[in-house]
Amino acid sequence: MSTRNTLNGSKSQFSLQDLTQALADSSDDRRPVERWHPENCGAIDIVIKSDGSWWHEGSRITRKGLIDLFASVLRKDEDGKTYLVTPVEKMQITVERGHFVAVRMDAKGEGREQRLFFTTNLGDVVEVGEDTPLRIETDEETGEPDPYVGVWGRLEASLSRPVFYELVELAVERSTPDGPQLGVWAAGAFYPLGPAGSHEI
Repeated sequence: MSTRNTLNGSKSQFSLQDLTQALADSSDDRRPVERWHPENCGAIDIVIKSDGSWWHEGSRITRKGLIDLFASVLRKDEDGKTYLVTPVEKMQITVERGHFVAVRMDAKGEGREQRLFFTTNLGDVVEVGEDTPLRIETDEETGEPDPYVGVWGRLEASLSRPVFYELVELAVERSTPDGPQLGVWAAGAFYPLGPAGSHEI
């Protein structure tokens, strides 16, 4: 994809240069996309696959600068759909799993004072907290955990398998009315790693 391309081929009048300039003009706001409210212009054939790779019309996007640019204008709205948002248009994309992949975890402290930090495949570092929680989806049939951590807004990073194994090593057990539950402490809050009664230490 050339830097002269529009975001949606001939259907769009907004170029990548325009987007870059709009972001530069909003340098005082880390997430200007949150205050852009353009009309929905339909879908664009961009897919974020489960491994964190980006694809456009069946071809992998390999230019990190372009991926970083697109990631800076990603937004998941209340309708549960993910969009690329510019000041003048909003285009839905496909996300197979998480918007990013957590490829590293760092833990500081112990017990309730423990702090957890995750680094994404794009280099962002997020700390688990109220606005960036850790959550686990559990397959009802297999019991297989599918872990995520918030990055910003409603966007999330899925945890790579090695990172999740590291997280499990930090797990502690607490008692609940439904039985013992495994989880981890982060910034004073307890985050379950699965349903109560489904694990043993």
